Amino acid sequence: MRPTILLIGTADTKSDELLYLRERIEAAGAQVLLMDVGVLAPGHARPEISNHAVAEAAGSSLAAVVATGDENQAMTLMALGAARLAAQLQMEGRIQGMLALGGTMGTDLALDVAAALPLGVPKLVLSTVAYSHLIPPERITPDLMMVLWAGGLYGLNSLCRSALSQAAGAVVGACHAAEPPLPQRPLVGMTSLGKSCLRYMVALKPALEARGFEVAVFHTTGMGGRAFEALAAQGRFAAVMDFSLQELANQIGGSCVSAGPDRLRGAGLAGVPQIVAPGAADMLDFPTWANAPAGYEAAPAHAHNRLIASTVATPALRRQIAGEIIERLAGARGPTCLLVPEGGVQAWDRPGEPLHDAEGLATFTQALRQGEGRIALQALPVHINDDGFAEAALAVFDDWLARGLIRREVADQ
Repeated sequence: MRPTILLIGTADTKSDELLYLRERIEAAGAQVLLMDVGVLAPGHARPEISNHAVAEAAGSSLAAVVATGDENQAMTLMALGAARLAAQLQMEGRIQGMLALGGTMGTDLALDVAAALPLGVPKLVLSTVAYSHLIPPERITPDLMMVLWAGGLYGLNSLCRSALSQAAGAVVGACHAAEPPLPQRPLVGMTSLGKSCLRYMVALKPALEARGFEVAVFHTTGMGGRAFEALAAQGRFAAVMDFSLQELANQIGGSCVSAGPDRLRGAGLAGVPQIVAPGAADMLDFPTWANAPAGYEAAPAHAHNRLIASTVATPALRRQIAGEIIERLAGARGPTCLLVPEGGVQAWDRPGEPLHDAEGLATFTQALRQGEGRIALQALPVHINDDGFAEAALAVFDDWLARGLIRREVADQ
């Protein structure tokens, strides 16, 4: 079956490029559904979805969009309509992937469309500002692909055709090769940083699989947390083991390594059973190639690699982080349990390690225990990487399973 690619662009200014993309997509074995999101005079590329239809999907009309007299307002409205139409087309099974092209205007719109499509649907943005510092991390869909549209600001040329053809091949190839995320067993979502920092998944993954569950472990360095929260909010997990919360600490501490303001809210608001621990929430991350956060220049730090480094949070910030964890868990609509490993919350806080701070750890765990009475809480005399922590987490999971609080069926997709 030939996949159908939703091709998005402004036919008023990019007809030649859109027609070339249509040709390359069809040559690669797919079909095209062209959506025109331009607001000026019609181009010579004839779309299957007109700009009038896009404007109407936003609850407006093309005339009203043009009448705003403001290009930002106009494109924001067209983005709303395009996102709504794309989501509807995907839900109806009429498209299997998305490719959008543009400069800053087209990229702005394309990011909204990509965010409207589920995780697992191939989505690619061909952009003159691909991976630019102009694009805020919170607007990048976790599975988004980007290709730099080099030399393509105006008109076709050999450089431009190279970028266009790569993008066409990439999205068609993804549609042909991709397996949709349709689990055969109920799915448990787990968060971690990797075995060098947090090791519990080594014991927990096989144990949960032996109980009949599938386990997906999310890397909590910003984008991983965004994907985790999005799936949790959709109710895609039978339960979550959210044991790495440093993205929340980063958000509160002002780090760029953040999953956004809604971290630790998705599962709770969706009523998904959640077992939580403050893994790595005692530190702030920052790019190794940049300066440490203001006020932390002289603080102990650990360079994980040439991309990411960490420093210890101050006692005041730890109390703030603990308070926010409690507040967010207290608002949960489903079963919730906070495990507090009093022996440490990440590998580099052990004695002799660069982020060891016994006084800071005591401050943090004491602040977390203030949640007793408001949320179910277990203080554990172990380090988060000890076997005892994984055993305690499994004990809670097994209890909830026996009581019927965790579903054994696969969630609807």
